[in-house]
Amino acid sequence: MRRKPRAAIFRAFNRLLEEKHFNNITVQEILDKANIGRSTFYSHFETKDALLREMCTDIFDHIFSHELSSETSHDFSSSDHGLQEKITHLLYHLKDNKGNALGVLSGDSGELFMRYFKEYLATMFEQYPASIKEDVPRTFAMNHLVGSLAEAVKWWIGSRMELPPEELADYYLKMIGYNC
Repeated sequence: MRRKPRAAIFRAFNRLLEEKHFNNITVQEILDKANIGRSTFYSHFETKDALLREMCTDIFDHIFSHELSSETSHDFSSSDHGLQEKITHLLYHLKDNKGNALGVLSGDSGELFMRYFKEYLATMFEQYPASIKEDVPRTFAMNHLVGSLAEAVKWWIGSRMELPPEELADYYLKMIGYNC
């Protein structure tokens, strides 16, 4: 029973993100769109920021899952799940959720979203030790890999995602000198 209000909150929040910036969305607007009461919202989320974090967690847990499934816009379910496939899969999800990505990256929420995003990127890169240069300090290498991919994604979203995900993933891997 608790899943229905939670799903309604996510749907309402997603619709609002397509219409306006995160900072301009009020909890009351989420309540109205989800057709729920204030106590229901607060029984699931302490704040609007907590809702954003949970939404990011749900998105990223799927994107960065070890088991990739076939989806409408892409199918990596039978691939070997190399770094290029993981990055391409990530880009497809962001493209499929373009409205949410643009809404979340606007204003103060963009910084929060990028912090969560970078945490997941660091975990992803840890799964591909060949991506981490051994002749530089590990923390420096991870900071470079995560930061440069996060900025590439931000640039890509800002340029209306005109490059196909495969092409952006390929460019990124070439820039870091990763041999696929």
